[in-house]
Amino acid sequence: MLDRNHVITAKDLSRADIETVLDRAAAIERDPPERERHAGRLLGLCFFEPSTRTRMSFEAAIKRLGGDALDMGPVDSSSATKGESLADTVRVIAGYADALVLRHPSEGAATMASEFVDVPLLNAGDGAGQHPTQTLLDLYTMRENAGGLSDLTVGIMGDLKYGRTVHSLAYALTKFDARQHFVSPESLRLPRSVRYDLHEAGARIREHDDLDAVLDELEVLYVTRIQRERFPDENEYRQVAGEYRIDAATMERAREECVVMHPLPRVDEIAPDVDATPHAKYFEQAHNGVPVRTALLDLLLDDADSGGGEETVDAADDGEDGRKP
Repeated sequence: MLDRNHVITAKDLSRADIETVLDRAAAIERDPPERERHAGRLLGLCFFEPSTRTRMSFEAAIKRLGGDALDMGPVDSSSATKGESLADTVRVIAGYADALVLRHPSEGAATMASEFVDVPLLNAGDGAGQHPTQTLLDLYTMRENAGGLSDLTVGIMGDLKYGRTVHSLAYALTKFDARQHFVSPESLRLPRSVRYDLHEAGARIREHDDLDAVLDELEVLYVTRIQRERFPDENEYRQVAGEYRIDAATMERAREECVVMHPLPRVDEIAPDVDATPHAKYFEQAHNGVPVRTALLDLLLDDADSGGGEETVDAADDGEDGRKP
């Protein structure tokens, strides 16, 4: 399905790749696979940063396929504390497992690690870089709630500078000709390199410092937290923390069908009163991590069994762009 079966950045994913994974996820939700489908297969979990949803959904996914997970455990109890390199760590764990999931605080870590392993490696977040499997479940949530992916108007608000989920999602939405509105303070705008790549890819993007300037146009509002751990300067964080926040009153000014998403965890950027509105889809979004990651592992393990190749799963009967009939 993918070059060498690694999933490192959203740039690796063609539109056909994305649709194949999403169609398989939809099929899995309709008709869960047999528990023994990948019996005996092991997934290595290598998390050098904290995680709840990504780690647990990957573990749930491999177990739903009949396999099991090998967890490296906390970094402070691993050989990394003895000075072992990341390359050596993934080499060793790849010898125990049929696929690896890696989260690491350093941007580019997954790309480097993939050069040292012969099993599929999935990037579960590399610093402020990319988080492609989050993007797949984000797209699945949009497709299920916004009637499809083609030609959507999407607003992405919050930390656009350090937000790896934002960078991955922006690249992927470009493949579906989405109109993307980026809302953030000046200090947290998209990195210049990301803007350049999006323009080169033909993306339709606009940048704003005020959500109200675009709220009534949006079909999807994707909110992100201001990530304190990504700031090199604590004072910079304090200046923008809490500045971009929505509540139920905010959503009264939005379109009735506008979908609110968030990769979670949230802090105070979405008030709890939004949870009870029909706009809120972020807990459904988190749930979607299981069928989407189940689908991705199913495809990658199948591909590994067959020695790779370019064959992909036939698209579901949702139409050319994934829109529901």
